[in-house]
Amino acid sequence: MPYDGKLLARARGELDKIRARNGDEMTRRYTEVCDRVPEIRDIDAQLRAHMAQIVRLTISKDPNLKGRIAAIRDENLNLQMRRAELLTASGFGADYLNEIVSCSLCRDTGLYRGEVCRCLDRLYNRELTKELGTLMRRGDESFEKFDLSLYPSEADPATGLVPREVMRKVSDACRRYAENFSEASSNLLFQGGTGLGKTYLSACIARVAAARGFSVCYDTAASALENYERAKFGRDTEEGEAAAVRIKRMESCDLMILDDLGTEMPTPMGQSALYTLINNRLVNGKKTIISTNLTNEELGKRYTPQIASRIMGEFQRLPFVGEDIRRLRRGL
Repeated sequence: MPYDGKLLARARGELDKIRARNGDEMTRRYTEVCDRVPEIRDIDAQLRAHMAQIVRLTISKDPNLKGRIAAIRDENLNLQMRRAELLTASGFGADYLNEIVSCSLCRDTGLYRGEVCRCLDRLYNRELTKELGTLMRRGDESFEKFDLSLYPSEADPATGLVPREVMRKVSDACRRYAENFSEASSNLLFQGGTGLGKTYLSACIARVAAARGFSVCYDTAASALENYERAKFGRDTEEGEAAAVRIKRMESCDLMILDDLGTEMPTPMGQSALYTLINNRLVNGKKTIISTNLTNEELGKRYTPQIASRIMGEFQRLPFVGEDIRRLRRGL
């Protein structure tokens, strides 16, 4: 995935904070140990003096360089053993004063083997999710808080389905999807009427996937597709460039959530943009969740055959049934 410089800088800033917190904890530990065992500070001073002595010997090209360095190293070994003994005898672990790092691969530098380390990549994905995530408006969306009691427990006479049982299966499927999300996951189509929990469960999936280090983008269909028009007709403008950046993020993120498909204006430009977004993500193996109030028949009528066939052929359908939860909560 291409990195946006602004978001990568934010991610590096978060990594700097992690490094600073680790440094503060190391300082706290060192003060704690030296207050209890002052000899530790003396040993460390001797070890630093020996390092400086080795540097001077190397620069001076002493004829007995190897022998003198070997003697210093032997003395250092004895000092280190004494240091470890003092730590353990005082109730600390022998590694209590070792350097603290959050990532064992890059040691909190953000780079591993010349590439962005996975720890920095996770931080970048979190920033990406924040940047595009108007989805998680409340901030407390979770599968545990998904209230099945709002769905009828009696069978619908028209379909014979029990909404509460259907939505229990849908909720469980969404939880499994989020907890096991990977490049091998399927695309999902959330299909059903207004106010049945499609956006809420999308937010739950987004929260879990983002916490696991995947980049998640969210937008309504209307807002997402407008970016393609802005990028096309606003070239060389600040607005056009911002739209182009947003398009790159939407097309390249690990999981794209396209909400309220069918509420956007039905224009040729919108049809072209939607096909581009869906097709590019499918071609590149990126996963997408689409939510819509439209039925399969309505999708077929509203969109081109190319779009409809990709949605109905490449997406796993999850039906949302019941009564409008928002109306129920308002007592209407």
